[in-house]
Amino acid sequence: MSTATFVVAATSSDVLNVVAAFVGGLIIVGALVWAVRMGMGQMDRESPRPKAEEQPHLPDGGAVRESREMREPDEVPVTHDGERLTPYEIHSTRTKTGKDQHRKRWVPGSSGSFGSGGAGRI
Repeated sequence: MSTATFVVAATSSDVLNVVAAFVGGLIIVGALVWAVRMGMGQMDRESPRPKAEEQPHLPDGGAVRESREMREPDEVPVTHDGERLTPYEIHSTRTKTGKDQHRKRWVPGSSGSFGSGGAGRI
């Protein structure tokens, strides 16, 4: 084979690569256009969005604030004579409002997190 044949083969492979990349790009663009049209058609079939007056609004008293409270475990009632508990005798929540509502704060000089190796309370 002559060098001219190698040059033609190399050039034709470059042209084929460019054409393949161009065709691949057209396929991807076509798929994206199809997906956008499908999405627009789906949006047209959906129920209309609520108007501004149908949107939720704040209550007349203003925004509702969060409440903070200290909770403590709610123990299961003790049964006598081996009777079983019925569902209405068991409370729906596992905790109840604590008797002491004072929030415990960190005391300087006490240890850090559990297992931190601190000296503990001094």
